[in-house]
Amino acid sequence: MPLARSLSVTSLSGLDEWDEEFELEDAVLFEIAWEVANKVGGIYTVIQTKARMTAEEWGENYFLVGPYVESNVRTQVELIEPTNPVLKRTIDKMNASGCKIYFGRWLIEGSPYVVLIDVGFTAWSLDRWKSELWDLCAIGVPWFDREANDAVLFGFLTAWLLGEYAAQSEDPPHIVAQFHEWLAGLGLVLCRQRQLPVATIFTTHATLLGRYLCAGNVDFYNNLAEFNVDKEAGDRQIYHRYCLERAAAHCAHVFTTVSQITAIEAEFLLKRKPDIVTPNGLNVKKFSAMHEFQNLHAQSKNRIQEFVRGHFYGNLDFNLDKCLFLFIAGRYEFSNKGADIFLEALARLNYLLRVNHSDVTVIAFFIMPARTNNFNVETLKGQAVRKQLWDTAQTVKERFGKKLYESLLVGQLPDVSKMLDKEDFTIMKRAIFATQRQCQPPVCTHNMLEDSSDPILNCVRRIGLFNSSADRVKIIFHPEFLSSTSPLLPMDYEEFVRGCHLGVFPSYYEPWGYTPAECTVMGIPSISTNLSGFGCFMEEHIADPTAYGIYILDRRYKGVDESCNQLTSFLFQFCKQSRRQRIIQRNRTERLSDLLDWRYLGRYYIAARHMALAKAFPDTYVYDPQEPSSASGFRYPRPASVPPSPALSRHSSPHHSEAEDNDEDERYDEELEAEKDRVNIRQPYTIPVKGKAVLGGNGSGEDEASEKN
Repeated sequence: MPLARSLSVTSLSGLDEWDEEFELEDAVLFEIAWEVANKVGGIYTVIQTKARMTAEEWGENYFLVGPYVESNVRTQVELIEPTNPVLKRTIDKMNASGCKIYFGRWLIEGSPYVVLIDVGFTAWSLDRWKSELWDLCAIGVPWFDREANDAVLFGFLTAWLLGEYAAQSEDPPHIVAQFHEWLAGLGLVLCRQRQLPVATIFTTHATLLGRYLCAGNVDFYNNLAEFNVDKEAGDRQIYHRYCLERAAAHCAHVFTTVSQITAIEAEFLLKRKPDIVTPNGLNVKKFSAMHEFQNLHAQSKNRIQEFVRGHFYGNLDFNLDKCLFLFIAGRYEFSNKGADIFLEALARLNYLLRVNHSDVTVIAFFIMPARTNNFNVETLKGQAVRKQLWDTAQTVKERFGKKLYESLLVGQLPDVSKMLDKEDFTIMKRAIFATQRQCQPPVCTHNMLEDSSDPILNCVRRIGLFNSSADRVKIIFHPEFLSSTSPLLPMDYEEFVRGCHLGVFPSYYEPWGYTPAECTVMGIPSISTNLSGFGCFMEEHIADPTAYGIYILDRRYKGVDESCNQLTSFLFQFCKQSRRQRIIQRNRTERLSDLLDWRYLGRYYIAARHMALAKAFPDTYVYDPQEPSSASGFRYPRPASVPPSPALSRHSSPHHSEAEDNDEDERYDEELEAEKDRVNIRQPYTIPVKGKAVLGGNGSGEDEASEKN
């Protein structure tokens, strides 16, 4: 059931004829979300990373609106007096009427202005506003749903804010308000019902019903047209939330979503086709390490190896130099995030590596927060033993070095048999004795509160991967977010990702997918699916994603067993790569980071705002983008050199010589390949910045292209 191709699913170059002089001088942008300066999920990352580019475009007329959470404000926001006189009058009037509104700067890149609303302070109005919501929209919100109650308070207060801003403006204002997700959607519905002069945009990052249905193990994507949406929402006791989300989608001047796959979902579940797909980007500079990213990979990998040495003490019978680190990370949604299929594929990979007598060892990390009460004692002991062994080795080394120094001072070559005395051997024997363990290395690094019912641990018990010496695949479940202050694995998430070899994200429900995107900008290959927004986006823009280290797993048109076999094949082929092939692949992956930069993907948000202004204020704004032809756009071509996959680059003769290997090395020219890739990606869209020089130099991007990479 494909969605008809339109502006919402074109390649990036389909929007390159925009009018850069679109007049925004009299317009003001409010971006409203529950996750403004309040980290809950992925929307926080979207807003935080996009803020700099949006602030450059709108200047002093850009305001983020979110909830006031004191613990977050203390560390993330600098409270100041409003700089905009109209907004100052608006906030003063609302505060005098019994509200509590704060104004400040969010201390992130771009330092955008934020308007923070204390929803708890106006909780006395909840029953009255619920009654008004029922009278206006026939949507009833139950008393026990605290999240929905917050949505009602936040919605009425944001609509009040926008209405008061319009009333305080001396000239007729041109207000654009973009609402993210259902928690902010009620404000949009009220703006339209009250006929405020506001151009509205509603962006859904994932549909409520879609997330609930996928969590219930249904064949979601192949039955989208068959669902009775009202019944399904009612059965899951989220009908009132679903109504708020659907009302916002239908009332908005412009409806957007984050990926093509979510656009299909929204068309069937929310009953409106999105006007534009707005893919999520990243500030690539934040993650980019220029040409040092390979060195950073080696440094971070060494730190992970140190953890592995401690975790597997007494059972370290594999070569760490031939050890590959795989990982999956994100919310603990066992099926939605694909942890189930990943574990099954690891069991099959373990069999393949054993029967093929491979010397490669795979260590798979599961970074998914779950309920725990403390670190596992055996895991902490492992790190203590490792440190003790290191201290012992340093002590013996110092004693050895002192004797060597004294021997050389008297002009004699050292007698090696006398360099280590009985005391040295005693110290080393004690250290070796301490490394003996009677149990296998633990699978989980923490004590789980619900060990017997945990999905990952139960699956590990079923497939029998208990980190035994015979297994070529080891599993480490770290049920906590990574932190550089952890006594166990003292690394932050970015550093950990850099040290791994492959990110595995075989999600069944993933509207966008920031985890594989972050891998890409750090030069780490990843496995995604054709049911994730990221996977679909990469398939559209890269002719041969696998050659660039982006493996796309088919979970839409294949059954679970077939998808699992395909994932196993991807993993096995990756394990067969040589070190040089992995380096080449990482170089190619890192070059794709420009595709994910907000300098490219931000243009979709710009188009949505222009479209909303033209719909709400047709006498002032005109927006008529040309529909691109189906042949337009760009796609990264297949690399000119042999792809770094053994399955795709086999030698023509069964017994190849060393000369052939050298010849293959000569065929790969990093600089030549990078130059060809630069030709195939367009320069970022130039934003007319208020009071600043236009981004992108002369606007053509040619100078910037010659300097990059």
